[in-house]
Amino acid sequence: MNRAPDFTTAVWRKSSYSDGGGTNCVEVADNCPGMVPVRDSKLSAGPVIVFGAGSWTAFLAGVKA
Repeated sequence: MNRAPDFTTAVWRKSSYSDGGGTNCVEVADNCPGMVPVRDSKLSAGPVIVFGAGSWTAFLAGVKA
């Protein structure tokens, strides 16, 4: 059985591109080895999308390009 990761100790940071008005805020946790959890800051107890570290790196490279 697969268990959902525990993100209670995750250290979240907001995207530098998030709306300062608090309506469009994406948060990422950097302290989770091998994975990058992403969530909506307005729903901090809500769902978390988890990306593999390699997939996240490729995504960021595409965004920057």
